[in-house]
Amino acid sequence: MLRRTEDRHGRRLWLFGQDLGPPPPAVQPDWQAAEPRWIAEALRRALARPAGGWHVVAASAALRDKPLAAQVLGQSLVLWRGAQGLHATADHCPHLGARWSDGHLAGGRLICPWHGLAFDPAAPCNPLLPVHDDGVLVWVQLPGEAPLPAPVLPPRPAQALVSVMTLPARCTPREVLENRLDPWHGAHFHRHSFARLAVLERAADSITVRVAFRVAGPLAVEVDARFHCPQARCIAMTIVAGEGTGSVVETHGTALGPDRCQITEAVFATSARPGFAVARRLGALIAPYMRFAARRLWVEDAAYCERRYALRQQAAAEPTPSCPSQGFADEPEPAR
Repeated sequence: MLRRTEDRHGRRLWLFGQDLGPPPPAVQPDWQAAEPRWIAEALRRALARPAGGWHVVAASAALRDKPLAAQVLGQSLVLWRGAQGLHATADHCPHLGARWSDGHLAGGRLICPWHGLAFDPAAPCNPLLPVHDDGVLVWVQLPGEAPLPAPVLPPRPAQALVSVMTLPARCTPREVLENRLDPWHGAHFHRHSFARLAVLERAADSITVRVAFRVAGPLAVEVDARFHCPQARCIAMTIVAGEGTGSVVETHGTALGPDRCQITEAVFATSARPGFAVARRLGALIAPYMRFAARRLWVEDAAYCERRYALRQQAAAEPTPSCPSQGFADEPEPAR
């Protein structure tokens, strides 16, 4: 049943799906509610959580019948699926330095493009890196952090329609988490997608919001969503009430180099509606639209992240007294 209401700008809005009741009245305007020091403290706690040295590299579907080049922490890597499973190593043939990723696979073996040398995992000059495929994302483990046997992940729904989107940005994983720890910007910065947004709860380790997602024009669906950071390079949004309860959106930041980051967003959409089984069977047709929606938001949010990164670089280069509202004071170092 459709319910008539208004968006945050007083325009007509039609909501469908579960009725979550009226949104709480705004106590403060968004520019005051989005307190920089709370965001900075939540970010500090998030970046202190162990990630085990694991970094998202690509969607699992990106690794098929050819090697994949990747950049993590300034290191050039190659990943491929061989006869013994998934592998990763430095993208540098020990013979004359060709890129393994420009080669091909033959009989499950990685072949150098210059002289046909086959990769030998037993050779000391070809050390393999730990890798992990969770069925949706591919990870590589690099030294520098206390290792964990597998990546730290939020709970995912057992039956889901899945899509993965990647986007580069000039920032660090720090700004990716920071963007999602500031949900107040959503109804201002993404008017095409969010009709209204209200913060329901702001805890030490999470923030819960009620948000109306636009479907088409004035038609929208309202849900309650909780944001939390399971580890230092991931923030997850879980729908806790409304349509699609149990759906999860994982946003991962992978440092490509000192000032470049890959944003990877994995969407796990689920529903208790009977028609969801049909939607899952049509996943190959629906997933491109899910990726389009995620990319549309992240093209804008990447600009947010790049602006925050540029301000931090400016503040570091010109250490002058700044307004506390900028939120730079007592902030943590970037996650690697």
